[in-house]
Amino acid sequence: MAAVKFGIGQSVRRKEDDALIRGKGRYTDDHAPSDALHALMLRSPHAHATYRIDVSRACGLPGVALILTAADVVDLGGLPCQFNLPDQPFTAPPYPILPRDEVRHVGDAVAFVVADTVEHARDALEAIAIEWTPLASVVGVANAVKKGAPQVWPEHAGNVLFDASIGDKKAADAAFAGAHAVAEVSIVNPRVVTNYMETRAVVCEYDARQDRLTLTVGSQGSHRLREILCRSVLKMPIEKMRVICPDVGGGFGTKLFPYREYALIAVASKKLHRTIKWTAERSDHFIGDSQGRDNVTTARMALAEDGRFLGMDVDLMGDMGAYLSTFGPYIPYGGAGMLPGLYDIQAFHCRVRAVFTNTVPVDAYRGAGRPEAAYVVERLVDAAARKLGMRPDAIRRKNFISPKAMPYKTATGKIYDSGDFAAHMKRAMEIANWKEFPKRAKAAKKRGLVRGIGFASYVEVCGTMGRERADVRLDPNGDVMVLIGTQSSGQGHATAYAQIIADQFGLPPERVHMIQGDTDVVVSGLGTGGSSSIPSGGVSVERATRKLGDQLCEMASEALETSAADLEISDGSVRIAGTDRSISFADLAKRAGPSKLTANESFSSADGTYPNGTHLVEVEIDPATGKIGLVNYVVVDDFGMTLNPLLLAGQIHGGTMQGIGQALMEQAVYDTGDGQLVTGTLMDYALPRAADGTSITFETHNVPCATNPLGVKGAGEAGSIGSCPAVVNAIIDGLWREYGIDHIDMPATPERVWMAIRKRQRQHRL
Repeated sequence: MAAVKFGIGQSVRRKEDDALIRGKGRYTDDHAPSDALHALMLRSPHAHATYRIDVSRACGLPGVALILTAADVVDLGGLPCQFNLPDQPFTAPPYPILPRDEVRHVGDAVAFVVADTVEHARDALEAIAIEWTPLASVVGVANAVKKGAPQVWPEHAGNVLFDASIGDKKAADAAFAGAHAVAEVSIVNPRVVTNYMETRAVVCEYDARQDRLTLTVGSQGSHRLREILCRSVLKMPIEKMRVICPDVGGGFGTKLFPYREYALIAVASKKLHRTIKWTAERSDHFIGDSQGRDNVTTARMALAEDGRFLGMDVDLMGDMGAYLSTFGPYIPYGGAGMLPGLYDIQAFHCRVRAVFTNTVPVDAYRGAGRPEAAYVVERLVDAAARKLGMRPDAIRRKNFISPKAMPYKTATGKIYDSGDFAAHMKRAMEIANWKEFPKRAKAAKKRGLVRGIGFASYVEVCGTMGRERADVRLDPNGDVMVLIGTQSSGQGHATAYAQIIADQFGLPPERVHMIQGDTDVVVSGLGTGGSSSIPSGGVSVERATRKLGDQLCEMASEALETSAADLEISDGSVRIAGTDRSISFADLAKRAGPSKLTANESFSSADGTYPNGTHLVEVEIDPATGKIGLVNYVVVDDFGMTLNPLLLAGQIHGGTMQGIGQALMEQAVYDTGDGQLVTGTLMDYALPRAADGTSITFETHNVPCATNPLGVKGAGEAGSIGSCPAVVNAIIDGLWREYGIDHIDMPATPERVWMAIRKRQRQHRL
């Protein structure tokens, strides 16, 4: 059957973009009621301290309406951690909205100031008197687990929240006992700051007549946010709060969680019976929003003489920061489940420790544990190839799970339903002209540069947020409305859902509309995270559209006096197949009540889908400066089915650049002496620019997902998963061939690369 114009598989341009590029987007900070008060948060300058606070002078300053301290919010619940170990439950320490007398990281909140202007709020902030008593602090998991290290929480000895085991240690030990050789890597996956374009903001309006709050907030999910705030923190019926999410300028996981400001602004608005607005400055973001990654890992691979992987053993420590953010402890634990990667490794064991430090809490950041896992296994596989003198592609090909083995259950219980891993690796090598690399390396050397080539073949799990519902409605003018609880933060949901509807109704994108992010209008929703919107929400939209189509055909059969089986839908009308007799959607809308014009369906991809692919990178290293330039980048991915090639390419480019940033320059650096965030501004924290990347050649080698009705596997996080190990493997390839250097940690900054080269040169001279 010919593809439907604007339907699935078409490169439809984003319908959202016209308003956004004309400056007509509506973000939270654009919501500016004229009578709104303004709020600021007072944060701790110390990583660990006790304190006494006096706000009496500040309360008397001009324009100050209210200052909330811990004493004012003792009745509130804390921010909850929504994960616990299935076999080894732990007790989460309190995460108070305002800590009563002790702060545990730089940026910890101590007071919330509300005034008539931001300037008056800042004056009050500076007038608050605080007596600080600094305490010993600890930064970095390696330091935190040392004997005698300062304790973040006394009840968690050694700063360890849990010490869990995944897999079969006995089987892994047996594999290592019989191994021909063992490859090992010890690596740091550095902490990063989620620098989305739009900082967090919230506006709270209180309706005293209804005793009801309305929060307008840039979040990744209105319903989940309302649920947590009302039930766990504010302890009020959810019917008493409406949450509206307008346009959201980036999220990457970090905007999925509740934050202290949302609870405090609700309390203040209700106390004052006033509308209040809070917008984070970039400095607030660096020390007030959850951060990402931050794992220290040692991994070993037991090897047979022919290169087969006999077993894998991993020791992983994940930094939680000072408090447990919403899903924080799950990130290293869940990520560990993906450590076997694409390889047939039956004997596997991983020790996972979640560790407290006096730093900003860590939670999900684009990929949420899967980039960390892919980085470990792909670095380890390259180390195994060097150990045995094998080519990196040959050792992978020998150990990839075969397509014939699908569905394949990994040693950690994941069930891969489909995929041809050797095929996308081979295709990436073909595109990159892998065989001719030695010639390019030789030419680069004549120019004084070291050329390296490397790749990473990854797998991830996504689409596991739960059951998502979609309501599809025929409007009086014959247009179609989608109401859904997923939340776009730049992905292009309105376009993607319109294409799913176009596939069945033949409507152009401008006749399909979407409502999201409003708890009063949308029945339910999980929000967007874990690349779930199309694997779950897309299926719900497809099914609801199909159901609505059946209802419209039933109505049309009466109007056209024929059987519904003889009808077809196209171009916004229902017609008798093979004739010119039809009835428009608009006319059908006039003939029935709302119940006939609306359909809903829901879908849960509870077991997840497993996108996979290969990133191949070629770099040039200047040994005189350590500077690294990317000269070629190839991605071949398996996403099961491509809904919109244009949107998909954008997702891959964006995620890949985030990974390139982490590999080459991004790192949140804390001073180990006093716990200060050294990289606390964009003057100190490096972000990638266009010049730091290169043109990306992107293809798909799709194998339809066997567990998803649309065949999709999810794609939103994939670029950030394959990129880091591919870039670093390429760097190490060049350094290994030229200098015998087999290790460098991210970020591979010019300074680190230069120092590694100089160190090896000095060793050779001795």
